[in-house]
Amino acid sequence: MHYCDSHAHLTSPELLPRLDEVLERAKAAGVDKLVNICTCRETLREGLLRKDKFANAGATTPHDVEKDGEADFPIFEAAANELVAIGETGLDYHYTYSDRKVQQQFLIRYLHLAAKVKKPVIFHCREAFEDLFKIVDAEYPKGAPAILHCFTGTLEEAEGVWSRGWHLSLSGIVTFKKSEDLRAVAKAAPLSQLLIETDAPYLAPQSKRGQRNEPSFIAETARCIATVRNQSLEEIARATRENGMKLFHL
Repeated sequence: MHYCDSHAHLTSPELLPRLDEVLERAKAAGVDKLVNICTCRETLREGLLRKDKFANAGATTPHDVEKDGEADFPIFEAAANELVAIGETGLDYHYTYSDRKVQQQFLIRYLHLAAKVKKPVIFHCREAFEDLFKIVDAEYPKGAPAILHCFTGTLEEAEGVWSRGWHLSLSGIVTFKKSEDLRAVAKAAPLSQLLIETDAPYLAPQSKRGQRNEPSFIAETARCIATVRNQSLEEIARATRENGMKLFHL
């Protein structure tokens, strides 16, 4: 059985010093497709140096655009053809690390970049779905590929994702004891638009809570989704892996 981890920060400071061990454990756990998310010039540089080991995506996150967005955008723009996706970009209104207007401006710039290079865009969205949908509908080609990563919204917001033809990615949060509403989203999701991720080194699944997350933990997320959907683990692993391979051209 094999898995695709559609979103992991493999070249982050938390994982990079032990990356060889992390990749060995991922391989042993059946994770043979990995998308590394680069969120600054340093993680991008390290990711591109290791592009034989995993695929890379990149953008300045909504948290950091006010501080680093202007300086980093040209760097991600120059590397765009070497990436499998543009992101994670988007909007985060839960925290106030970056001004909302600045987040919106950079979201539009990254949307235009993704459309220009014909790569999927990966969204980060917290408490901002109304603005995200409005901006993307206006600034990104209809039907162009997109992923709502680490989805934690409502079923209604999930339906807004699916209706636009985007993929929805679930992380270890779906395994948390209090995540009943998110498991309802997992149950309702069209299998052809579903991805799984670790978001490593963050958000370890329930049995590993408090630990540094890594791709080898992804089976617990897949198993939880399989249970709520009354499908086999093999079906979920195969479908989400195939979805990731097709979407990112892995």
